[in-house]
Amino acid sequence: MTSTLVERLQEALPAGSVIVDPDITSAYANDMASFCDAGAPAVVVLPRTVEQVQHVMRTATALRVPVVPQGARTGLSGGANASDGCIVLSLVKMDRILEIDVVDRIAVVEPGVVNATLSRAVNEHGLYYPPDPSSWEMCTIGGNIGTASGGLCCVKYGVTAEYVLGLDVVLADGRLLSTGRRTAKGVAGYDLTRLFVGSEGSLGIVVGATLALKPQPPQQLVLAAEFASTDAACDAVCKIMADGHVPSLLELMDRTTVKAVNDLAQMGLPETTEALLLCAFDTLDPAADLAAVGALCEAAGATQVVPAEDAAESELLLQARRLSLTALEAVKGTTMIDDVCVPRTRLAEMLAGVERIAEKYALTIGVCAHAGDGNTHPTVCFDAQDADEGRRARESFDEIMALGLQLGGTITGEHGVGVLKKEWLARELGPVGVEVQQAVKAAFDPLGILNPGKLF
Repeated sequence: MTSTLVERLQEALPAGSVIVDPDITSAYANDMASFCDAGAPAVVVLPRTVEQVQHVMRTATALRVPVVPQGARTGLSGGANASDGCIVLSLVKMDRILEIDVVDRIAVVEPGVVNATLSRAVNEHGLYYPPDPSSWEMCTIGGNIGTASGGLCCVKYGVTAEYVLGLDVVLADGRLLSTGRRTAKGVAGYDLTRLFVGSEGSLGIVVGATLALKPQPPQQLVLAAEFASTDAACDAVCKIMADGHVPSLLELMDRTTVKAVNDLAQMGLPETTEALLLCAFDTLDPAADLAAVGALCEAAGATQVVPAEDAAESELLLQARRLSLTALEAVKGTTMIDDVCVPRTRLAEMLAGVERIAEKYALTIGVCAHAGDGNTHPTVCFDAQDADEGRRARESFDEIMALGLQLGGTITGEHGVGVLKKEWLARELGPVGVEVQQAVKAAFDPLGILNPGKLF
């Protein structure tokens, strides 16, 4: 079967784009998630055109071979993990920005475009593409669409789904479907575009995207506030939002995360604090907004409030936040990164619960959070070579997800379900929800060849 598959693929693909060397294909077997099973792909394909992707899918359908689409493999839920004998369809070579329109404020891109590359390109035209995952220097737009990713700026600007106007999608049988629009408004028919966003490659292969852009905002300034408790920091978050402020980011790092960042990068963050809150504004008068927020933080019990004086200081603080997950991974060598989003009013309960779980399982669990939208990232640090510690890590991870649901939240705010959270998706959706979603999957992929084993 493998030889037939390779021969069929090579009929319409250029030399070098079909890889069978197991030493190379094994590198494409998984994303960055821990505790997620991955199989051995039969072949890795690196197409450069829509027609080549269509050929791959027609071949896969004819031979009944599963296909696992991939971007930069920076995902954290196993959503890009290979299955045994599959075609890994890596879209990183489809990396062109096809159009930037300053009047309609849109960009048309291929899926392999790196998030930071697009951001810098539109900045040159005075425009702004807001979604900015922490991995923005590596992750691709196709991957962002697949997981409906977010980032630091979501509190003001929203998530990826809000910026995807239209998609070009190769279906399981190789047909090309265009969804959505490039106009500011459009309600013709079912919203298939939103259906594909967050579908983790289980409904079709995104080969092009029309993205909404915004005018580039003024340079943001950041404020750092130290708190003697996470309760006080979460109270400050509630006060800021209740007072009507719209920060461009509102991020929280607990004591464990602050220490990890200092250990990794020697950034001099205050390790005496129990929680560090970062708040930014990109308004016309950010200093005035930061002063107002600083007063609210002090009213909530902040022990120190330090506004950045310029863009350089602001960027240093943001770099510390972006290093959080990398720093926590360095604590023990392996992490399980949770992605539980709760109502802002339950944020303090979430952090307190995570602390209790860490004590119960005798584990280091650091929390960094997009506090402005309640999206927490409890990160379980453990030694993967220690079987008992690994077991405790998995059990603590599950308890954190259960806690999130108990508090009226969701098991994933932006990382997706993948392999890691399949069981928990069923719990969150309930039997009827799962049945309906499986029916949608069957309508688009009746043979079940698109990213099998994910989500359900």
